[in-house]
Amino acid sequence: MPRSKTGKRGSGKPGSLRQEVLQLQLSTKASLKGAKNGVKGEAAASDDELTSDVLSHYSSASESTSVVEEGTGSEQVDEQTAQEETEDKLKLCIDNLTDKSAKIRLAALESLRQAFSSRVLYDFLTERRLTISDCLERSLRKGSGEEKAASATVFALLCIQLGGGDEAEEGFKMLRPPLTATLSDSSASIAARQSCARTLGMCCYVSSAEDGEDLIKSLALLESVFMSSYPNGEGVLPTPKPGSAGLHTAALQAWSLLVTICPTSRLTVLLSHHLPKLQACLQSSDVNYRIAVGETIALLVELGREIDEEFEVEDGESLCECLKSLATDGNKHRAKNDRRKQRSIFREVLHYIENEDFTEEKIRFGVENVYIDSWVRRRIYDAFKEILESGVRDHLQFNQLLRDIFGLGPPLILDAAVKGNKISRFEKHLFNSAAFKARTKQRNKVRDKRADVM
Repeated sequence: MPRSKTGKRGSGKPGSLRQEVLQLQLSTKASLKGAKNGVKGEAAASDDELTSDVLSHYSSASESTSVVEEGTGSEQVDEQTAQEETEDKLKLCIDNLTDKSAKIRLAALESLRQAFSSRVLYDFLTERRLTISDCLERSLRKGSGEEKAASATVFALLCIQLGGGDEAEEGFKMLRPPLTATLSDSSASIAARQSCARTLGMCCYVSSAEDGEDLIKSLALLESVFMSSYPNGEGVLPTPKPGSAGLHTAALQAWSLLVTICPTSRLTVLLSHHLPKLQACLQSSDVNYRIAVGETIALLVELGREIDEEFEVEDGESLCECLKSLATDGNKHRAKNDRRKQRSIFREVLHYIENEDFTEEKIRFGVENVYIDSWVRRRIYDAFKEILESGVRDHLQFNQLLRDIFGLGPPLILDAAVKGNKISRFEKHLFNSAAFKARTKQRNKVRDKRADVM
């Protein structure tokens, strides 16, 4: 029987074995007190037999514990077997990426997407990254719109799995041309272009954040996509084409993710150019694009205030009036859920613009928490969540890349005793806040270095 954290085994206490034997002996002697001398000899013999029985009982308990410990070893073997079976299935999926049947290739891509998002597979993928990248490049160049979209998503997951090191950067250099070609191709499917926009932003953020040239090129390409939603010279918003709002949303969100790692000199230019145009886009007819624009405005204002405490939005009164209108929008021609979601987001944006106050959010995973306490931090978390989906918590727990980004340190290895000694909520909050401040300082130093390069 397995030990509990208090050191107990079943209902007995091995540390008090002798005391229990003595107590049993005394109890037996007391019950036989006043017996004849001949019977006393039998009682003494009975005491010896009882002692032997108790010792035998604990010996059996010890043996049962050994069996359990052996069972733990067998569980490890079972786990290893399961891991080998999973890897065999993944190898088959990788082989199927080159199959002649588009249906089989799509099924393989979907299986890889689910596997990459739900668990950390660094060692397995490091050995096969070039093969997988080569297959994904082929799909991005020659596949259908659906296959291109799936390939781009799997590549974003591959970069997250590889952790942003040289391996991820090597893959990004290989797949960046087909990603940008698909994103720039107006004849390509909207779904494929959206997926390529998200992947371009994520992979650039993860693998080449230190490369000023790749960063500027990616920003410029994403800008060229969503800027087609900007008002014309007369201040009139263009009529959106079918599906274009979703593409503009994906490009804007990917762009705003990369803005969080821009050097200060470049950031100043982006603020002055984009903030006025984005304010006009708050009148867009698509609710998701309006929300993305509102969040991006809040993000840019936050970054502006980091650079200069005196930073003010141009025509701030007009912006606040527009935000108030969206935060209380009750137009019946819009879906009820859309109105509710819009009001909630724009109340937060308005509250931050007016009071510089952000509504903190706590993300719990395992025995740890991540505190989302800024618009920058929310954009980063949302970007990973959009790609990893429900697997984001597993990656926060075990993926070193995400743990570095959110200041969580090395992955925790917890046993039952450690789990019983949880730190307080306030201590966790202080730790996360300190880690985020340290990361912000480091990011500012890196920005200054990249400014010299650019």
